[in-house]
Amino acid sequence: MTKKQITRNASLAAAAAVLLGLTVPLTASAAVAEPLKWTQCEGSDLGPRQQCATVEVPMDYSDPDGRKIQIAVSRIPSEKPSARRGALLLIPGGPGGSSLQDPSRKGQKLPQQVRDAFDLVGFAPRGMAPSRAVDCGLDSKDLALAKLPWPAPDGSVTETMATAKRMSEACARNGGELLRHISTVNEARDLDRVRAALGENKLSAWSSSYGTYVGAVYGQLFPHRTDRIVLDSNDNPDHTRVGRAWLAAFEAGVEDNFPEFAKWASERGNPYRVARKAADVRPLFLRLAERLDREPLPWPGASPAELNGNVLRQTMLTSLYDPDNYPTLAKTILAALKGTVPPAPPMPPESVMQNAAAVGAGTLCNDVAWPRSAAHYQKGVDESRAKFPLTAGMPRGAMLCAAWPFTPKEPAVRITDRGPSNILLVQNERDVATPLAGAREMRRALGDRAVMVTVNSTGHNAYLANGNACGDRTVSRFLATGKRPASDVTCD
Repeated sequence: MTKKQITRNASLAAAAAVLLGLTVPLTASAAVAEPLKWTQCEGSDLGPRQQCATVEVPMDYSDPDGRKIQIAVSRIPSEKPSARRGALLLIPGGPGGSSLQDPSRKGQKLPQQVRDAFDLVGFAPRGMAPSRAVDCGLDSKDLALAKLPWPAPDGSVTETMATAKRMSEACARNGGELLRHISTVNEARDLDRVRAALGENKLSAWSSSYGTYVGAVYGQLFPHRTDRIVLDSNDNPDHTRVGRAWLAAFEAGVEDNFPEFAKWASERGNPYRVARKAADVRPLFLRLAERLDREPLPWPGASPAELNGNVLRQTMLTSLYDPDNYPTLAKTILAALKGTVPPAPPMPPESVMQNAAAVGAGTLCNDVAWPRSAAHYQKGVDESRAKFPLTAGMPRGAMLCAAWPFTPKEPAVRITDRGPSNILLVQNERDVATPLAGAREMRRALGDRAVMVTVNSTGHNAYLANGNACGDRTVSRFLATGKRPASDVTCD
């Protein structure tokens, strides 16, 4: 997940037609694909060699000859055709993220040997513009980052459940037929149609954050179509909870990461120093959040237009994704302590937020059924608030899936150790969104298919981002040569 995808929690505001554990999909991939018609891409800051095209896929894979939708894809061809091995698919985080621009952006951070070996391929998942897009027409106030699944200041989930119902009804009313067919397993099926359209027998992939689950599902359904697979910043693949497990992971992720912020925020010479000792930062933050629960500060231009306790906590979450963002949290704390607010943070256009929220909701709610009882969420929130006060119960709160009007069309895919041993996991030790504990569950599920590189670093996204040189070298060598460590390793 990139910095643009620190809105993951907003999307969290965001399964296969197979028997669990089966490695061969019941729905076959397209046997013959029309050659892609590559054209110049629209958009700014794109490399001159990036090209775009569309791939036609079934809306409903149980009816492969029925209604079709378009998936937007992009590529930058190999920089050395004589060294070309195949296509490296850049699988985005989210759900509600896109990698359409990534060949020109994060792809250019890849070492030359990798850019020579692969065409770099991005895509906009089904539902994400400019692919066939969905939009729930949500009320603007429901798009605020500090909305779902944050409980009320006293921990009550009553308002959260009402919001979930209102948002779900909007999705049922405005989302259209495609919304019912947005899921991780359908994204994986789409990717195999993309593979076929590219004319590739196999795909390599660099998957990030939620994309690690997409990549793992693709490898479960189409193991014979995988080449070199990198899963970077890994989600827990628990097929019984899926998105609920990812939300719950913020409890551990914040606890892993906040001490690093506290050390930084108490260093001498730091212009944004909030306390003299690291041990004082946590209680200061908790007291401030409680005060803002009681006495919010007006915040013109922000959404919501006040700095309350949950807005401060959400600012903490988004800031902990990357140590470079620590000043954002510190400046917010310092301003609030004085009874003022910092400048309102910039927000994406509402149309972008609407689209991402709809795709996030469709994926999370269609992958697996969520509990519908307010009592279930209240119990979880109460327990979480007691054990993990920094996140105030949010990780066990209710998403709009608690009132989702549709039933999942098929079970979630169970990730197993059956398949080729061609997967490399890379994982930071202190990751707020996809903590090490969840990555270990992915590693355990994959068994001998995978090797994991654990990086002694802080932040979300390890490879070529918030990791370290040792981890970067290990992943780059695997992509360029296929050589993996013989066993799990730690990069200090």
